[in-house]
Amino acid sequence: MSLRKIKVPKKTLIITYYWPPAGGPGVQRWLKFVKYLPEFNIDPVVFIPENPNYPIIDESLTSEVSKDITIINHPIKEPYKWAGFFSNTSSKTISKGIISDEKEQSFIEKAMLYVRGNFFIPDARIGWVKPSVSFLLDYIKKEGIETIITTGPPHSVHLIGLQIKQKLGVKWLADFRDPWTTIGYHKQLRLTSASKAKHKSLEKEVLNTSDQIIVTSFVTKKEFQGFTNKSIEVITNGYDDEATLEFQMDTKFTLSHIGSLLSKRNPEILWRVLSELVRDNESFSKDFQLNFIGAISEKVLKSIKKYNLSNYINEVGYVSHQEAIIYQKKSQVLLLIEIDSEDTKCIIPGKLFEYTISNRPIVAMGPKGSDVEKIIKETNTGHYFNYSDYESLKRIILEHYKAFQNKTLQSHPIGLQKYHRKALTKSLANLL
Repeated sequence: MSLRKIKVPKKTLIITYYWPPAGGPGVQRWLKFVKYLPEFNIDPVVFIPENPNYPIIDESLTSEVSKDITIINHPIKEPYKWAGFFSNTSSKTISKGIISDEKEQSFIEKAMLYVRGNFFIPDARIGWVKPSVSFLLDYIKKEGIETIITTGPPHSVHLIGLQIKQKLGVKWLADFRDPWTTIGYHKQLRLTSASKAKHKSLEKEVLNTSDQIIVTSFVTKKEFQGFTNKSIEVITNGYDDEATLEFQMDTKFTLSHIGSLLSKRNPEILWRVLSELVRDNESFSKDFQLNFIGAISEKVLKSIKKYNLSNYINEVGYVSHQEAIIYQKKSQVLLLIEIDSEDTKCIIPGKLFEYTISNRPIVAMGPKGSDVEKIIKETNTGHYFNYSDYESLKRIILEHYKAFQNKTLQSHPIGLQKYHRKALTKSLANLL
């Protein structure tokens, strides 16, 4: 008689700043990984701040956290809390990553950016590093944990992993949801030469000390390969199975942007196209509506006003993730807008993957050769335009409008299965 050996789940510590009730895309990635890891014999333990100052709250996400998951926490001192005494508006917008153009910044906003960039390196959560390391060293030894994962931004979380690795020698996976020194807002932080050098130094130390690097885009992988010989795996964000939600398709020809629309993410070419269609096409003018679900900068609103589109705007503001899914499914066309910059080629918004399964065509804009362009083309879920593609952009919007009139407007996706959250978690489990 032979005894079959029972495989004990591998306990893995995940260190993250963002966790429900935090809202926004930063929380989704590891919320979903943690959901599926137990199916691959991984027992996740999640370490989070006890008293975070999240810029966006979405209470609906707390229902997705399994009661079987071990969650531990430790207090954090948040500079954005006391910054609110000087300017509550500037504090909240900067913490969300919304930074005004330099010419439009107030003295207080400039001062806050300088302090944020040069006194809090790599970011405003640096004060959480030392107490977290002290707390976790004892916890890891007590629980016999052999593998830890850190996920950033905030990239200060990686410094927790760095110090634990140096002290205990555990296996460490560093997950970069966004790049570090090449992320879009980095150039707006009014960094001194010394601060820039310190960022670079910390970035290289993290990349070269971790055992495994995980990134969300192929462009970021190529960038990091210039700094390290360590193994780099691309595991993108993805989509999950959603509960059946009741909704009715919009009766208007709605173009909907879901998520933040920052000041530099301002596609004037699109506003110009829409302005001309409204002016020259009476039926289009009657049917058209522009939905903004999420924060939108004043500069973008002014630009839209310049093109006489203000009367067509439906500014909804931030909604829960579940409500955002409904807007995605009922809108006629989904907009995905990225800054026209070399630095944004690596940015793949998490909403892209939810867009792809919405059955709605995507109209995306950004720099040529981006990872978003690659995914949209390979999944056949929409069209991607550069900021100079005026005629083709106008033609596609008109084609979508005619399909809307004929009640045939939809997308025809292919090959989406590899972006399901469970399939992506399998790739992560293989690394563990």
